[in-house]
Amino acid sequence: MNQPVTLIGLGPMGQAMVNSLLDAGHPVTVWNRTASRADGVVARGAVRAATPAEAVGASELVVLSLTDYQAMYDILGQVEDLSGKVLVNLSSDSPAKTREAAGWAEGRGARFLTGGVMVPAPMVGTEASYVYYSGPRDVFDAHEKTLGIIGEPHHVGADPGLAQLFYQANLDVFLTALSAFLHGAALLGSAGVPAKDFAPWAAQVMQLVIHFLPESAERVDADEHPGDLSTVRMMGATADHVLAASEEAGIDLDLPRAIKAHYDRTIAAGNGGDNWTRLVDGIRNPR
Repeated sequence: MNQPVTLIGLGPMGQAMVNSLLDAGHPVTVWNRTASRADGVVARGAVRAATPAEAVGASELVVLSLTDYQAMYDILGQVEDLSGKVLVNLSSDSPAKTREAAGWAEGRGARFLTGGVMVPAPMVGTEASYVYYSGPRDVFDAHEKTLGIIGEPHHVGADPGLAQLFYQANLDVFLTALSAFLHGAALLGSAGVPAKDFAPWAAQVMQLVIHFLPESAERVDADEHPGDLSTVRMMGATADHVLAASEEAGIDLDLPRAIKAHYDRTIAAGNGGDNWTRLVDGIRNPR
C-alpha cells in the first residue's frame, strides 16, 4: 500500500497536490477551514477529516499548503499531540519564521521539513515541477519518494530556513523579471508599440541573461570583478539612459531608479572600472 498522506490547506496549490497524490495511488486525508473546498478531491477519493486533529491522526506524513506560517499555528495549535508526525510545510514565509516554526513543531514531538514549490498550481505533479526542502536529511530521505510526486525534490541543507531562502531568491529573480518586462512594455507602449511585438525581443534578452549567469556567479563567489568588459561605469550610463527615457515617457520610475542606485553607489565607492558584478558589494552591504 502506498504511504498515506494528510494534506491541510486546499487552495489551488493544495488541491493540485492532492490530485497528484491520488493519481499516484496514495490514500489522502484532507482538511480545510472552508470544508466545501474539499468536495472535488473527496469526489475523487480523498477522505474529508472533520477536524485538524482527525486529519493529523490519519497519517504520519502531514503536508501543509497554507497562506503563511501563522496559519499553521492557528490550525495545529489546537492539536494536542503531534508526536511521531512529520510536518512538511510548503507554505511561504520568511526564513526566520520558518526556523521558529521548526522549533515549535519539534517541541511538540514532530519532525519538520520546510519546502518551497517552484511552479504554479497547474504544473504541480508534472515533470516541470520541482520543490526545495530543508531540515533533517533522514526525514527527507524517508519520505523523498512520496514527496517526489508533488515535484522533483531537492534537499538543500539541514537549516530549516534554507528552503525558504532558495524559494525567495528564485522569486526575487522571477518577480523582478516580470516587472522589468512590464516596465519595458510600458516604455515602448508610450510610442504605440504593442506589448506582443516587444515580447519576442524581451525573451531574447532573457536568454542573454541566462548566458551570463554561470560566469557571473563564478565572479561573485571568487570576489573577482575584472573590468575588461561591461564595467560598472558603462552599465551605469545605460541605467541613466533607461531612467531618462522613462521620465520622458511619463511612466513609473521606481524600478529604473532602484537599478541606477546600485550603479551610482558602486561608482561612488570607487569601483566604476570593475565588472558590473561588483554591484553585489553594495547589495550585500547597502550602508
